[in-house]
Amino acid sequence: MKRYADLIEQTFDFPTEEFKVENNQLLFHDVPLSRIIEEHGTPLKLTYLPKISQNIQEAIKLFEGAIAKYNYDGEYTYSYCTKSSHFRFVFDEALKNNVHIETSSAFDIPITRKLYEKGQISKDTFVICNGFKRPLYKQNIIGLINDGFYNCIPVLDNLNELEDYKQHIDGEFQVGIRVALDEEPNFSFYTSRLGLRYSDVITYYKEQIQGTKAKLKLLHFFINTGIRDTAYYWSELSRFVYKYCELKKICPELDTIDIGGGFPIKSSLHFEFDYQYITEQIIQNIQEICKKNHVETPHIVTEFGSYTVGESGALLYSVLDQKLQNDKELWYMIDGSFITHLPDAWGLNQKYIMLAINKWEENYHKVNIGGLTCDSMDYYDSEAHSSEVFLPKITNGKPLHIGFFHTGAYQESLGGYGGIQHCLIPAPKHVLIDKDAEGKISTTVFAEDQNSESMLKILGY
Repeated sequence: MKRYADLIEQTFDFPTEEFKVENNQLLFHDVPLSRIIEEHGTPLKLTYLPKISQNIQEAIKLFEGAIAKYNYDGEYTYSYCTKSSHFRFVFDEALKNNVHIETSSAFDIPITRKLYEKGQISKDTFVICNGFKRPLYKQNIIGLINDGFYNCIPVLDNLNELEDYKQHIDGEFQVGIRVALDEEPNFSFYTSRLGLRYSDVITYYKEQIQGTKAKLKLLHFFINTGIRDTAYYWSELSRFVYKYCELKKICPELDTIDIGGGFPIKSSLHFEFDYQYITEQIIQNIQEICKKNHVETPHIVTEFGSYTVGESGALLYSVLDQKLQNDKELWYMIDGSFITHLPDAWGLNQKYIMLAINKWEENYHKVNIGGLTCDSMDYYDSEAHSSEVFLPKITNGKPLHIGFFHTGAYQESLGGYGGIQHCLIPAPKHVLIDKDAEGKISTTVFAEDQNSESMLKILGY
């Protein structure tokens, strides 16, 4: 007997904080997923809202704990990277924790104004404006600063960006500078296209910022690979902090470094990452370099996006049918698409936690999972911990349901949520799940599944 339950329990330390099984049915944060499917059907997107606040509070606790441990003379600010998910319910939950925000496009600024109108942020809130800025983005930033949002900080990404701010912002204003980092050796290019070159930063400050109404508040960097315990990460962080020290000696108003995002999220039940160790090492390294250079330690800002919202998301599917295409390749065909619903699984070979929702008592076997589109790349056939996928056998006529978990970051925007997607695959129904102080679970339908009328309108019919 090779039950699916035995496979999972023997492969992983299971159950976990997030997942457990009762009556051969999977629970996600104590939410009975089979019951949710009975009520709402599949494909179905879920967002478990409390996980957003949980992760924010955990990161704040980690950084503030490390600051206290090392008597670090600086404060920590948690900023939410809005491009990870712009949905209103994400902001509603995140802002309960008094976080600040980081933007990347012109349309982020109207969202910022809406949040202010609702009283969810104030003019004290940091609005850190990143990205290569088109005219409308700069115009919106200027308008925000002129309306009194004095902690709106455009982070300069190129040598020409500052001039518009000098011309059109009334009075003094704060700016940041993004430093262009060297990429990992396996990249096809050496230096990031984003930010100013290391060799330009000091000269640029002296010639364009020093003595003007622009006040340099922060220095920003971000590593594409995220925060990892690698020689590459520590080398780039150290190099960046040395540049901060060099600049701080001639720029007294510079008092903050923004180390970007990059806390990883669980892509497997076998996930291991020592968040506390990494956080303490970041604080200790910054402190030691500043002490060596005889400069004050900076305040620290992070811009966690995927970490904020990623683990709150899930996608549930039903297996429509099974197809044995040759002697050994068995396909489970689902009622959705990886290309449209989980584009990172297709475009980046991103892995997610994938588990059966029911039939845990059944025997398991190796399968490939196929999506609905006609594209040959619309499939999922390996896990983060294994080159194979195993799921329960389909018996007794009852449908098998499966779930992909920690899908809450980027997938809607990359997949074109609510728009036109490959093979006209509709966006799935979206349900929000919350839990009150007594542990009572509530569900709210955020959006019904996309219908043909909305697609026809976009297509001009």
